[in-house]
Amino acid sequence: MNGGDLISLALNPIAFNLGSIQVHWYGIFIASAVMIAVYLSVKEGSKRGIIADNIYDMILWALPVAIICARIYYVAFQWPYYSQHLDEIIKVWDGGIAIYGALIGAGLVVFYYCRSKFIPVWLMLDVIAPTVIMGQGIGRWGNFMNQEAFGKITSLSFLQHLHLPSFIINQMFIQGSYRQPTFLYESIWDIFGFIILMNLRHINKFFKRGEVFLGYVIWYSFGRFFVEGMRTDSLMAFGDIRVSQLLSIVLFFGSIGIIIYRRKKNPDLPYYLDGRSIINK
Repeated sequence: MNGGDLISLALNPIAFNLGSIQVHWYGIFIASAVMIAVYLSVKEGSKRGIIADNIYDMILWALPVAIICARIYYVAFQWPYYSQHLDEIIKVWDGGIAIYGALIGAGLVVFYYCRSKFIPVWLMLDVIAPTVIMGQGIGRWGNFMNQEAFGKITSLSFLQHLHLPSFIINQMFIQGSYRQPTFLYESIWDIFGFIILMNLRHINKFFKRGEVFLGYVIWYSFGRFFVEGMRTDSLMAFGDIRVSQLLSIVLFFGSIGIIIYRRKKNPDLPYYLDGRSIINK
């Protein structure tokens, strides 16, 4: 099978058309991830004393802010290009958003929303953190459909030795070469992290409040550091230093430091499972 045959086997990123509107698989995966995440967060929040309306309202603010911040983050590190193409800055539909930017934007919304509603910020972060990493794992399949977030050139035999189904191998034939399926590596890492956090947070007196979220940050940043090193589309900070790797290092050690500091400063911090009697206003 030659390269032309493989290109023809690439999956169509367009799921279907609604008149003149093209519905992309990327959008379907992202929307599905958000809906599942909201459902699970509402279900868990009700057990911790956080009413559903607070989560719904917060998400309505967090989603648009996350998209805007994800774009700002990406454009900022690609400014030499966008400074010469200002009209393309708002063209999010052409690609170019960064997950760390989205997380920063959404995190700010969570902080200010919870403060305004008198909801413990750490508790809310603990409730939504596992569903966020699950959503990230699902969202990577949108990158797969768009043939994005791929890695360095590899061989067909390497991909076959991973026992990948043919549709993934075919989709990894990009720009005339087979590529490392870094989208898959990160997706598996994220889903595995979701399963671990979902199970550990219900162990009595295991996580202090805030540590489910910090555990998510530690898990995600650790995996992202290594996956980012295999990608070919990374945003660069200084020379060969990748932005996401640099940020991953800061977040990984910073989160560990925060856990140690909080436990040492206040040994009587409530445990996550103590959050059952929060009355929302």
